[in-house]
Amino acid sequence: MYRPAQRLADIEPFHVVELLTRARQLEAEGRDIIHMEVGEPDFPTPELIANAAINAIKSGKTLYTQALGLPELREAISQFYRERYGVAVPASRIAVTNGASGALNLAFACLADPGSEWLLTDPGYPCNRHILRAFEGRPQNIPVGPDTNFQPTPELLRRHWKPSTVGLLVASPANPTGTLLTLPEITGLADVCREKNGHFLVDEIYHGLTYEIEAPTACAAGEDIWVINSFSKYFQMTGWRLGWMVIPEAYVRDVEKLAQNLTLCPSTPAQHAALAAFEPDTIAILESRRSEFRRRRDFLAPALEAIGFRITARPEGAFYLYCDCSVLADDSFALAKDLLEKTGVAATPGLDFGSNQPEKHIRFAYTTGVERLAEAVERLSRYFGR
Repeated sequence: MYRPAQRLADIEPFHVVELLTRARQLEAEGRDIIHMEVGEPDFPTPELIANAAINAIKSGKTLYTQALGLPELREAISQFYRERYGVAVPASRIAVTNGASGALNLAFACLADPGSEWLLTDPGYPCNRHILRAFEGRPQNIPVGPDTNFQPTPELLRRHWKPSTVGLLVASPANPTGTLLTLPEITGLADVCREKNGHFLVDEIYHGLTYEIEAPTACAAGEDIWVINSFSKYFQMTGWRLGWMVIPEAYVRDVEKLAQNLTLCPSTPAQHAALAAFEPDTIAILESRRSEFRRRRDFLAPALEAIGFRITARPEGAFYLYCDCSVLADDSFALAKDLLEKTGVAATPGLDFGSNQPEKHIRFAYTTGVERLAEAVERLSRYFGR
């Protein structure tokens, strides 16, 4: 008998998976596919990090750790906040998690009652609303656009907050747009959440991958804010599945109990590897790669605009260009499929990021080298006759 839980009806797959599956089929047939749909760095994990994991395994450091993570890693993250942001975050408030997704699972398991409603931006990363739904919360979209830099404002927050609303989740830099919130903007949103007696969660997983300015951490806006980060993007450890969360003091024990039962602990070798992520030699490598991402963005953005795509919010972080393609096509999902078949360029349609004019938008990830990006631009130019 097949009878899944009712909540699954509200949890959708990534629509881009259909495109990715087809892309792999085309590659197996000998076609050259330029992958601009993948949301992960193309650089390998820095060697110092990989070697730290190898050494940990060889020396037998493979047993369970504390549920909230290695004490020395929690302290290293605390020191990272002091050095990079000038903010004091005690190690006792830091939980090491199974990626940023694991952090969100713990946060919503801790905070989301059945039927409680949470505000999320649209467009936004789809897994966030699906994780919330898995814990019986109800995502409520705040449509955002170019007029607010694809980020919520206190005015929008007040307009959409209902008696059943219990919290807000934002991302800075955001996926798919790469836009940032300034510290005053974060503080303004936090003030509304406090006024409404609600929770405030901030996804900072693309911190470090910003270009003109450094992204401020929401930890500087108050100790009652939940802050989620990851070793995946800036530290280029996607497959290691390791992240962290800064927890308001009153909830630390609650999250610890959940972690003990849901995950036991994060991967021990990955945690020992992450200790090397903060070494100066590692940071130097990561900073050089950040410069390369900026070079890619600065090449690709004007090239796409010359074809006819409109970039209505210049990304200050992450590695995506969220483009308005309405001048070129009526349906971004059909366009993405056609581009894949006819040009071998794989991109992500707006349908994956919400219901706010998804047919008008398509996301290109600059997670491949400039030479391949130039080839993609040439193929797109031929396709559109430019």
